[in-house]
Amino acid sequence: MSSMIPMLFVDPIISLILLGIGIYGFLLFVKLANRGIRALDIYINEKTNKS
Repeated sequence: MSSMIPMLFVDPIISLILLGIGIYGFLLFVKLANRGIRALDIYINEKTNKS
């Protein structure tokens, strides 16, 4: 029984850390996707204006 008490405090901390890492990764992915869309728009504008 005494070995379960530390796990009661460790499990929520690990879960919160993993949740934070997941949210941070999602935000980085959204920033990368936004930058990629902007770069693709610039590329399309350059290619269509040259023709």
